[in-house]
Amino acid sequence: MSDHRVNERIRAREVRLIDPEGKQLGVKALPDALTFARQLDLDLVEVAPDANPPVCRIMDYNRFKYETAQKAKESRKKATNTSIKEMKYRPKIGTGDFLTKTRQVGRFLEEGHKVKVTIMFRGREVSHPELGMKILEDLAEEVAAVAKVEAAPKLDGRNMVMVLAPDRRAKPPARKPTPGTGADGVAHASAARDGAVGAAAVTDGTAPGNVLAPLPPGTSGAPATSGVAVAVDGERAPSAASAAGAAGEEDTDAGLAAAVSVNGSPVPGGVVGASS
Repeated sequence: MSDHRVNERIRAREVRLIDPEGKQLGVKALPDALTFARQLDLDLVEVAPDANPPVCRIMDYNRFKYETAQKAKESRKKATNTSIKEMKYRPKIGTGDFLTKTRQVGRFLEEGHKVKVTIMFRGREVSHPELGMKILEDLAEEVAAVAKVEAAPKLDGRNMVMVLAPDRRAKPPARKPTPGTGADGVAHASAARDGAVGAAAVTDGTAPGNVLAPLPPGTSGAPATSGVAVAVDGERAPSAASAAGAAGEEDTDAGLAAAVSVNGSPVPGGVVGASS
């Protein structure tokens, strides 16, 4: 901005004049151009000093300097300091090491850095470049959501090199919600608890937590928990009430109770066991 000559600092005898709207007024003598600029209460600014004759434009020079400074400031804000990171792989890399290095490559790309990926061959490994190509293809596929291949893989001596760059147009994949968390997770957990109440109890102990509990000596039977199906000798009772009746219990209302008790003591598991 300081290189622009303004008004009386312009040295040319004739100038190609442009008005404030950008319309060319032709070649004018310098005094006439200055007079025209003063009539508009504006400045005569030399914008192309190397032209023959020099090009001058009529404008508000102070406003021009302010707008130029603002544009330069915005450009500096938007500019990002990018660098090139490097990650090295081996042709015989294990699955765990590959995933660890690939996650690091993904972090570099998400931060806006370019990544130079190098496959290092040793000894006779260089005679099998397809191994390195396969690793680079798998890597590019893994980070395709956030990156693009800027430089295709190529063999350079004993190394195979590929350059990845952040893809501004790509959107990172949405993270899947962890099961059992959030509002849905609470609903699922509640449903799981409700379903556990109605789980069938079997005598061979295949349903943990709902196995049959032995009864104290001298007890002929006990009421079943409401909603729990009981298997007796391999046959499933149709209901809690009928299971209580099969055990010789006359009080069917007790079969609908939420808690199971035998002689005043609760039965572990809340299910009916065979009498001893």
